Amino acid sequence: MPDRRPRQEEPPGEKRENMSEPARLWGENLTLAYDQRVISRDLGITIPDNSFTVIVGPNACGKSTLLRALSRMLKPSSGAVHLDGRLIGSYPSKEVARRLGLLPQSSVAPDGITVADLVARGRYPHQKLLKQWSRADEQIITEAMDATRVTDLAARMVDELSGGQRQRVWLAMVLAQRTPLLLLDEPTTYLDIAHQMDVLDLCAELHHERGYTLVAVLHDLNQACRYATHIITMKDGRIVAEGDPAEVITAELVEEVFGLPCRVIPDPETGTPLIVATDRRGTIARRAAGRSGAGAGESPQAGADDASGVPQRA
Repeated sequence: MPDRRPRQEEPPGEKRENMSEPARLWGENLTLAYDQRVISRDLGITIPDNSFTVIVGPNACGKSTLLRALSRMLKPSSGAVHLDGRLIGSYPSKEVARRLGLLPQSSVAPDGITVADLVARGRYPHQKLLKQWSRADEQIITEAMDATRVTDLAARMVDELSGGQRQRVWLAMVLAQRTPLLLLDEPTTYLDIAHQMDVLDLCAELHHERGYTLVAVLHDLNQACRYATHIITMKDGRIVAEGDPAEVITAELVEEVFGLPCRVIPDPETGTPLIVATDRRGTIARRAAGRSGAGAGESPQAGADDASGVPQRA
């Protein structure tokens, strides 16, 4: 197997010429346990190279556990994870960090560290005994902070930031690693809707324009369908379906996996699948009818909307 280790200053997502080679990251016969409870058994997974893969599924179905196993944060009870043609456990930790970046679900920064210093830690795997720092490192850090819009926070203490700001700083640190593979566990946590879209747009840019392979766990199925090139749907620790979102995501699958009756229609902005939940109890239809009636001159009743449009209690 040829050595595909990325050189420090080469584009992280440089595509391999021989696409018949095995994928960079895959797992076989994985049994995964957490807190002495088995989450998955005999699980097989392959992350397509140069894809934006998104893992979705209901709460506690094993999404984050699987991501931790793929990143070597969790050792499988049985089975194996392979990275660049070798067992991931056979690499020194620093070498794994040169090949694979991880944004975990919850990260804790050291006390008293500034944003700039935390982002700079992303360059640690690339430091050598006789060459600790370079102008190229400084440039990479600057680019990572610009991309995540945290440059103006550089001198701030991380523990003074809001949850959304901290999340963007951690993402900047992962980008500063300049690895060809990025694993992101709920990267939009704590972010408002505008910053959620900023982060996902950045991920799409890294994939489409720079050739990164990304694997993300997301809770929002519509966001997953909009951004993923490959989607993996999990339930009860197993993979139920995977592939192109346009081919995989159907109303039947959503109801089977999430227990949600719905319609799947084309997103008017992107053409990707858009999940629209059915009005199971008729609540929304009754509220809309009430508004229509009030607008036609009916006497407002207790519980009708006030001027703000918020339903009022009797």
